[in-house]
Amino acid sequence: MRPGLNILEPALIGRIVDEAKRVLAEHGFEIRGAEMRRRLLEAGLTQRDDGRILFPRDIVEAAIASAPASFQLFDRGGQPRADIGEDRVHFIPGSSGLKMLDHRTGETRGATSLDFAEYIRLGDGLANIPYLATAFSTGDLEPQVSDAWRLYLCLTNSTKPVVSGAFTEDGVPRMAEMMALFRDGADDLRARPMSIFTITATGNFRYSEDSCQNLIDCVEAGIPVEIVPVTLMGLIAPVTLVGATVFHTIDVLAGITMAQVIRPGAPVLFGGAPATFHMKIASSPMAAIEALQLDVAYVAVAKSLGLPTQSYMALSDAKTLDAQAGAETFGSALLAALAGVNSVSGPGMLDFLLVFSLPKLVFDDAMCGQVLHFVREVRELNDLPVHELIDQLMADQHLIMAPHTTEHWPSELFLPSTLIDRDNREAWLRAGGKEIDERATDEVNRRLAAYRQLETDPVLDAELLRIIRSGMDDPDAVLPVVPPAPEPAVAEAGPARRHNRRRERAG
Repeated sequence: MRPGLNILEPALIGRIVDEAKRVLAEHGFEIRGAEMRRRLLEAGLTQRDDGRILFPRDIVEAAIASAPASFQLFDRGGQPRADIGEDRVHFIPGSSGLKMLDHRTGETRGATSLDFAEYIRLGDGLANIPYLATAFSTGDLEPQVSDAWRLYLCLTNSTKPVVSGAFTEDGVPRMAEMMALFRDGADDLRARPMSIFTITATGNFRYSEDSCQNLIDCVEAGIPVEIVPVTLMGLIAPVTLVGATVFHTIDVLAGITMAQVIRPGAPVLFGGAPATFHMKIASSPMAAIEALQLDVAYVAVAKSLGLPTQSYMALSDAKTLDAQAGAETFGSALLAALAGVNSVSGPGMLDFLLVFSLPKLVFDDAMCGQVLHFVREVRELNDLPVHELIDQLMADQHLIMAPHTTEHWPSELFLPSTLIDRDNREAWLRAGGKEIDERATDEVNRRLAAYRQLETDPVLDAELLRIIRSGMDDPDAVLPVVPPAPEPAVAEAGPARRHNRRRERAG
C-alpha cells in the first residue's frame, strides 16, 4: 500500500459537494466574459435578473462526469513526461513571483530575462522536478507579450513541460501557436500537450473577462487547465475549515463546468492557492497550517469526484532560505505527497509567492526527493519472514555485506545530494562550515556551470520570435539579450554570501 492522508469523513465530503452544487444552482456566478456567458446560456445554463449565471445541478454533474480522471504531459520532443492522476505526485516550481532573490548578492530585486533563463537551465537538471513553470515575471519587455517571452525562454532552454498562463485575454492563442511549432500542428498539440495553463477564479463568486477568455482559448487549443481559486480564509471565505472548503469547491466546480461546456473531455485540474488572512498584521500566509489543512481538504473532495488535483504547497512565507523556509517547505511537501496531490506548485518560492530563489529551488528539490521516497509503495522485499536475516546477523554480527542489503540498499536508502549535510561535524568544518543557504548557492553555481545549452532549429527560433513580435506595440523594438550558456566547465564554488552572525568554528 501507499502511505496516505485524509482529514474528512466520506459523509462530510458528500455534504460539502452537495452544498457546493446547491449554491451553484441557486446563487450562481458573475461571469464577466461576454463570450463565455453566451456559450453557457446556449448550453442550457440560466441567467438571473441581476445577470448572474446559474449552474444547474445536472449540468455540473455532467461536467464532473465528462472531465478525465487523468491525462499525460509531454516534453518538447513529444515524449511522455508526467502522468497526472490518481495519487501520482509531481513537484514543480511555484508561479506568480514578482521579484528575484539574487543568489550572487543576496539582494531582492526585479528579475531580468537572463535571471529567467538561468532558472530554466537550473530546473532542467533537477531530478525531482519533472516539469517547470513560468515562475516569475521579468520587467524588460512589453507587458502584453511578456507571457509569450517567458514561454520562449522555457522552450529554448529546457525540454521539460511547463505550467504557464496568459497575462491578457488575447495571450493564449499566441502561446498555443508557439507550442504547436514543436508538434505536427494544432491537432498534435491537443493530443500531446506540453503545458498546463492556470485559470484563476477571481473570488466573490466571479470570473473576470481575462479568466473567461483564457479558459475558452485553452480548452479549444487542447491545453490542460488548472482552476486555482485564491481562497483567503477569514477575508473572502469562511475562517472555518468546512466552510472554506465549500467556498473553494464552488469556485473550482464552476471552472470545471465551464471547461466541459466548451469541450467535453477537456483535462482540468481541481486546484487552489489558499491562504489565511492574518487578522493582526493583514498578511496572507500560504504556509499557515490552516491553509495547508484546506489544501488537504479540497484535495480529498476532488479525489471523491475522480478529478486530478493541484495545490500550492512545498513553499514558504519566509524571506530567505532559513529554518522557517526549510520547515514550512518540507512539512507542506510531505502533506501534499501523503494527500496524493498530482501537481504541487511551490518549490523555489518565498515571501507569500512574491519572491523566487534559485538556492531555495535546489534545496526544495532535495526535500521533494525525500518526500517522494517516503510515499513509495510499502511492500515486503524478501524480509518476511526474517529468519534468514537473523541467521546472517548472528553469523557476521552485522548486515552490511549481506546479500539482502547489497540488493536493496540502492533503492531503499535515499541518499540526498551533498547539499544536505549528513556528515560529522569535523568533516563539515573541513569543508568550510557552510550553512545551508551557502551550500545551496554553491550548488546553483555548480549546476549552472555544468548546463549544456539546448539546441533549437534557427528557422523555428526565428518563427517563435516572429510570433512574439506580432503582439508587440513596436515590432521593431530590441528584444532582451539572453546569451547562450557557456560551454560546461568544472564548476567553481561562487563567493558565498556571508552574514553578520557568529559561526561556531571549534568542534
